[in-house]
Amino acid sequence: MTATMPGFLSRLLRPFSSSTRMGLNSDGGAGARSSFPEGSQKATVAAGCFWGVEHIYRKHFDGKGLLDARVGYIGGDTKHPSYKSVCSGKTGHAEALQVVYDPAKVSYRQLIEFFYRMHDPTTRNRQGPDTGTQYRSAIFFHDDEQERVAKDVTEKVQKAWWKGTIATEIVPAGEWYDAESYHQLYLDNNPGGYECPSHFLRTFPALPSE
Repeated sequence: MTATMPGFLSRLLRPFSSSTRMGLNSDGGAGARSSFPEGSQKATVAAGCFWGVEHIYRKHFDGKGLLDARVGYIGGDTKHPSYKSVCSGKTGHAEALQVVYDPAKVSYRQLIEFFYRMHDPTTRNRQGPDTGTQYRSAIFFHDDEQERVAKDVTEKVQKAWWKGTIATEIVPAGEWYDAESYHQLYLDNNPGGYECPSHFLRTFPALPSE
């Protein structure tokens, strides 16, 4: 990691500061879950520092089928991990985003194609200056259909966009743990806070149809 970067220093300092503002879910409760419409589905991805991942998904899909977005930890072997323990790299968890969406308005395929546009999936265990297994690129599927779509999209973007260099893991979704409340909506509550420089939308040609 490049400790001389001002943004990176703010990332180290802010999470453990008592002055960090609490992130609230859309229903107004810290860490609370709303009740979602029948038929809503979950999608879970990891693409580096979860602050920027949540921010870019919310910004792009707000009003377009996104019902909720939470940052948290998944893919590890420790119960109830903390941010500090995950950052140590010893728990095996990835910093991740879990969204709830309305499949009548946005498809899982669209969410996964967006995933491959908004980060660099070619760097193993790293995004920008952030290094470690907690920053790995991964898709955590919740059923057989999500696995099929994730693999199909990955195969297509491997050929059309990233030219055979993708390091993204595609694995079953294990136990999910919400991150601490101050991580939720972090960049909304802390304008100018650290955002990984690899988190931006790439301009790619349309993928072949399914």
